[in-house]
Amino acid sequence: MKVNYTFANGETSEVEVTEEIGNIILDSRREESNLDRKERYHCYSMDGAVFEGVEYADPDTPETLLEQLLESRHIKELLEELPEVQRRRLFLYAEGKSLREIGRMEGVDHKAVKKSVEAAKKYFLKNF
Repeated sequence: MKVNYTFANGETSEVEVTEEIGNIILDSRREESNLDRKERYHCYSMDGAVFEGVEYADPDTPETLLEQLLESRHIKELLEELPEVQRRRLFLYAEGKSLREIGRMEGVDHKAVKKSVEAAKKYFLKNF
């Protein structure tokens, strides 16, 4: 199978590869093309931020950056207000550890860990 390869300077070269490698290259090019097309269709606007929320706005505008900064400060403050045990368990849970793993690490029952994590989540929902 022959595959065309275009260099950065614009020159094109034809390369002979096996059928298996050729199919992998073609699939990769097709996937990249599809992702590029999806990216072009995704656009941002400040109107989206006003009417739909910040998550629909351009992520690099000063307004959205300020919103993200204020939001991250608020999250940090809320985390600092949590008791140490809840904060530690919440971080471990967020890292992907299971409740049972956290319980084993700390030498407590997984139900106590679950109670701690749920209390931390509830606190965030109430104050955020």
